[in-house]
Amino acid sequence: MLPGSIQISGETLSGAEIRDICESLRENSVRLLSLRGCQLSERDFGHVCRGVAESRSLAQLNLNLGIVSNINRVKQLAEALKTNRSVQSLFLHGSPLTDAGLALLNPALSIHPSLVALDLGDCMLGDEGINLICGLLPPDGAKSGLKELTLSANPGITSKGWGRLAIAVAHSSQLRVLNLDYNPLGDQVAGMLAVAVASSRTLEVLDLEGTGLTNQSAQTLLDMVENYPTALRTLILAENNISPELQQQISDLLSEGEEEEEMEAHEVTAREKNPWICQNNSSSQMVLMTSGLGDSLLAETEM
Repeated sequence: MLPGSIQISGETLSGAEIRDICESLRENSVRLLSLRGCQLSERDFGHVCRGVAESRSLAQLNLNLGIVSNINRVKQLAEALKTNRSVQSLFLHGSPLTDAGLALLNPALSIHPSLVALDLGDCMLGDEGINLICGLLPPDGAKSGLKELTLSANPGITSKGWGRLAIAVAHSSQLRVLNLDYNPLGDQVAGMLAVAVASSRTLEVLDLEGTGLTNQSAQTLLDMVENYPTALRTLILAENNISPELQQQISDLLSEGEEEEEMEAHEVTAREKNPWICQNNSSSQMVLMTSGLGDSLLAETEM
């Protein structure tokens, strides 16, 4: 039987329900475990962590909305992740981790062999937390790193912290999706991020919804999209003080890039099918994809 999923939201879980969940984890019959907003005892949380540690099938673990509610639970989760080898996506959105909690969790995150998607939105993080997160964005392919990172609604991070993250993003060899929505970034941080996007060879989606941007930021981002061959496909600017005209210009440029990429892909396919087709030296260089991410690792489960 193929691994399935267990998804429960906002329930108070009994000991019997926890035993069933843990048995399924140990039997490797669960690929997705989501307990978002559920209530469970300290003892039962420990049982779940031991089940996670033993599972070889679990790919996505959703503990959003306060499940990891204290330092003791952070420690238990860290121990589980040190043993687990299968989890690819970890969701802790809405957990009061703080920088201290992330410091306890970070050693397990940094050595995990499969983790590629991490949601730390609304986790009360600051600049020290950002320093740790930057270590999960390695600058070359020699070490595995995150492909998707969510840091929504962490207002304790200062412009200095965001600047450090921008540098890490610019040099990351793997990051494809970055969600920074509902942080008070402002135009200064947006300028840093524009430079990071222009430098990145992999970043395809950037979410800046509700981040306090103005037309100044939009113009900088427009210039970046217009003048640099970025990998960016999707740029989300909703709920900012940006004119519809500028947003449309950026959207149009991203769409143009996508069309050029599709044309190039068709040409490559044609050449592969018929190797006798001559390549025109005057054809434009291949343009990286610029709109619409494929299947997202964060898409299977809700926040």
